[in-house]
Amino acid sequence: MARREKGGFWVGLAAAAFYPLTAIGKRVYLGAEKIPRQGPAILVMNHISHLDPAVDAVFVHRQKRVPRFFLKASLKDVPVFGRIVTGSGQIPVARGSSAAGDSLKAAHQALEEGKVIVIYPEGTITKDPLGWPKEAYSGAARLALQNDVPVIPIARWGTNKIFNGYTKKFTPLPRKTVTHLVGDPIDLSAYRGGNPRSASMLREVTAVLMDEVTRLLVEIRQEEPPVKKPETDAVSETKAETEKPEDGA
Repeated sequence: MARREKGGFWVGLAAAAFYPLTAIGKRVYLGAEKIPRQGPAILVMNHISHLDPAVDAVFVHRQKRVPRFFLKASLKDVPVFGRIVTGSGQIPVARGSSAAGDSLKAAHQALEEGKVIVIYPEGTITKDPLGWPKEAYSGAARLALQNDVPVIPIARWGTNKIFNGYTKKFTPLPRKTVTHLVGDPIDLSAYRGGNPRSASMLREVTAVLMDEVTRLLVEIRQEEPPVKKPETDAVSETKAETEKPEDGA
């Protein structure tokens, strides 16, 4: 049996806060054994609710790993929570500043040290009223192409029924089911060896990642997604956008 990855005091404090919070939903974990119990990995997930980071953190922690998320840099200044963010090794994202690229450097370093990175390629929660993934940014693809580590797609569904971030409707009762479905590692061997900074390659790999996540979401929901994905806010093909990391907000 694999040993739990050591997280330290701040990870323990986060777990003490998040485990009771996520108990408001009934959990269903499918394919969780596909998450490596040791070594680096990138977990690529859809984003449907502001509850997702807490719920996903508990999900990964239950697999005996310590998750690292991209979070808004401003969260470091929040009393107590900021200490948890820093102490548990989360990755701050300073959007719109010269330090924005530091988040990807920190993610590369974390993978080199054998850590697990959780990333939401959509950046923010989907704008689709039905909860299907919107157009994604390419930061996840960039991270995956520059690090030869397992890239694992995961779909999660149900948090949006507890808290809808756009209507601000919180409906904890009756208890909702939150399902995580983990897919097989995505084979990116066909893309390795090319230019990992190529805009066309980043777009293609981003599509591959999100298609796998969407396929898993279809399996959970037993519904078909729309033909055209909802657009991400102000998505462009500029260099600034292709280098944009994602956060968990």
